[in-house]
Amino acid sequence: MEKLKFRIGILLSAALIMASCSNDDDTTTTTTNDGGDDQSREIVGAVYAMTNGNGQVDGNEQGPNTIVTYGRFADGTLVPIGPASTGGNGGDYDGGEGLDPLISAYALTKTDDNTGLLAVNAGSNTISSFNINEDFSLTLAGTPQSTGAIGPNSIAFSARTTPGIKGLVYVTNITRPEFLAQGEPAQQGTVTGFWLQENGELSPIPGSTRDLLNRPSAVQISPDGQWLVVTSINSGAAALATGDESEVIVYSVGADGLLSNAPLGSGASTLRGNAEQRNLPSAIGFQIVGDNYVVVTEAREFQYDGAPPAFPALQDGSVSTWQIQGDGSLTPISIDVRSGVGNTGRTACWLDFTADGNTFFVSNAIEAGLAAYSYDNGVVTLLDQAAAIGTGTGGADNGPEAFANTDGWIDMWITDDGQFLYQLYGLDGTIGIYRINGTSLEFVGEESGNLPDTNTQGIVAI
Repeated sequence: MEKLKFRIGILLSAALIMASCSNDDDTTTTTTNDGGDDQSREIVGAVYAMTNGNGQVDGNEQGPNTIVTYGRFADGTLVPIGPASTGGNGGDYDGGEGLDPLISAYALTKTDDNTGLLAVNAGSNTISSFNINEDFSLTLAGTPQSTGAIGPNSIAFSARTTPGIKGLVYVTNITRPEFLAQGEPAQQGTVTGFWLQENGELSPIPGSTRDLLNRPSAVQISPDGQWLVVTSINSGAAALATGDESEVIVYSVGADGLLSNAPLGSGASTLRGNAEQRNLPSAIGFQIVGDNYVVVTEAREFQYDGAPPAFPALQDGSVSTWQIQGDGSLTPISIDVRSGVGNTGRTACWLDFTADGNTFFVSNAIEAGLAAYSYDNGVVTLLDQAAAIGTGTGGADNGPEAFANTDGWIDMWITDDGQFLYQLYGLDGTIGIYRINGTSLEFVGEESGNLPDTNTQGIVAI
């Protein structure tokens, strides 16, 4: 996409229009470097963050959903461009404290060529597609499409070369109606497919829906387009009627866009009733990299006997990896590599890789920090538990008040050029900006004043 030049004064005028999206009166950017007064700084990319509604309306519904667009300067700092309505509503399915309301990764994603943006509308059970314009602003493409179940929370894209088709899209839904009232431990969702047309509109794929045995948290399609992977947060839960203990499952993807009728492979790093009394893996963020290695973050919340999460009982989170084999089965590589010591890394939930593929960073929500891991053909090693630290809550017995004492670091995204990491603060309405220096991170600044303080979900950077 051609680089364009804009005047900061014009963009800040747009920012004033966005005040209605914010709980704050002012738009502020704090930064540790100079040059902020250069009136002709070039915008080289963009960051998109989703409000996921604008406040509780009824039940799980959070009101109209909006994508906030920021221009990205070469030094990583941001300036607001403007908001865009998704045409749907946000949602909250995580108990109401406002952190990680969809318990998911990839509530917002983009096309590989940076011309399209895809978003879930969890409160209205729809998904939306945007075309990304040359000035990085967004244009809603067509009508939001129903996903056929409750609470779409993660969306994936895979490019295709079929005439008139840009790619394949799959979305996971938190639950089916019959499981909604039973709550998180017992819910069972679905995954369903769409074609993304060249004009940016979405069209459902008949017969693409597959019922899941548990509550999904994220979906991704392998780089070669052959496999679709879904992770789950309630695998092994005692209340789950299916008794399923798979934290990650694999479907094959046909040329017609349809999945195999059932998963061909599954994996779990920890089973219910294990002798170590290790909490069960609530797998959330993951990526499929290299030769189809699946790298999964695991918050350790459900207790080892399958009992629901209890705050004092949370344990250090972890990362586990598998490789997808030719028949779709999963071979474990690195299992339960801890993200903290002594319950200092309890909520390992999101990750992203550096450009060289040798390092990835994991976001811990309650601790409000990023851990750095090395990566080599599926083998992972914790390098630094505190590669970046915000305002967090230490210790395992803080109770519910922990949510009042943390910025709540949730979704993150690394730019295509690998230079910057953008971290969404789920309980502060802020985006943290970090420059990537190999395996370490350098704090650049923060952008705040345009997102709600709570219930945000989803961030993308290009």
